Amino acid sequence: MRVDHVEFDEAARIIADWAAEGGASRYVCAANVHMTMEAYDDPAFQAVVNGADLVIADGVPMVWGLRALGLSQQRRVRVSPDLLYGLFDACQERGIRLGLYGGSPETLRVFCDWLAREYPGVQLACAIDPPFRPPTADEDEQSTRLVRESGAQLLLVGIGCPKQEKWMAAHAGALPCTMFGVGAAFDLLGGRTKNAPAWMRDRGLEWLYRLALEPRRLWRRHLFNDPRFLVLLARQALRERAR
Repeated sequence: MRVDHVEFDEAARIIADWAAEGGASRYVCAANVHMTMEAYDDPAFQAVVNGADLVIADGVPMVWGLRALGLSQQRRVRVSPDLLYGLFDACQERGIRLGLYGGSPETLRVFCDWLAREYPGVQLACAIDPPFRPPTADEDEQSTRLVRESGAQLLLVGIGCPKQEKWMAAHAGALPCTMFGVGAAFDLLGGRTKNAPAWMRDRGLEWLYRLALEPRRLWRRHLFNDPRFLVLLARQALRERAR
């Protein structure tokens, strides 16, 4: 799976520039171990991620991986909250119209209230809460029409990996905006879910904090994915060094 060697400031600039330009349909993926292993197990999903306009190193293990392969990645491009704070600032300063897709009605309400308090200059074009089940063709067409008619230039898509990446790829070309898969950002920034302490985030232990909060939902993912990621990364790094 592709992960682009871009640092934080460059990633923020690229996404903001694309959104401000408008007209073109693009999508951005934020890579972590979960996404990487989903792509490893599913060639169709791998094609979705590799077809993105930008794949940033959101997880600390992604930084380890880039470094192991000889690239001088300095730090992770952390989506929530760091990168999103920068993008909200850009939306205020450059008049970029922001759209939201994902979360429950309550989650979106809390997040929109937070956004209005913290970034009052952001123009919120639309906020769409899709069903948790796969949407029908009519529902999807209605959401697509709402986004287009709203004039959103930057659309944050928060329906979780791999659903959000597949949704963005399926709508590439249909939506004239920059789509960005942000996972659980609406919950995190709205205060409904707590962020891991900084010392855990900096040491690649954010997964452990999330696991402690939601063990029943996440234990299988980490037990199955994390050891395989480390073994496969070590094998790839050794192969590259042998060349």
